[in-house]
Amino acid sequence: MSIEKQKLYNEIETLPDELTNQVLDFVEYLKLSYVDEEAPDSVTIKSKKDLKEKLQKGLDDIKDNKVFSLEETFDKIDKM
Repeated sequence: MSIEKQKLYNEIETLPDELTNQVLDFVEYLKLSYVDEEAPDSVTIKSKKDLKEKLQKGLDDIKDNKVFSLEETFDKIDKM
């Protein structure tokens, strides 16, 4: 274990129980933030407007029968 991780562990051990969930939430946020930085723009949501546009595009694709099977989707994800 690195020195930094040991320090973090020691700090967590001293936390009151009521702060544990907040710390866990923050750790999850940090992990997701890191993943977001590496995600392609096509799957990253930058704002409410961007979310609406991407959802509309998805609905339009469904309407135009531009869909993939689950297996095809996972194949595409694996190739990213």
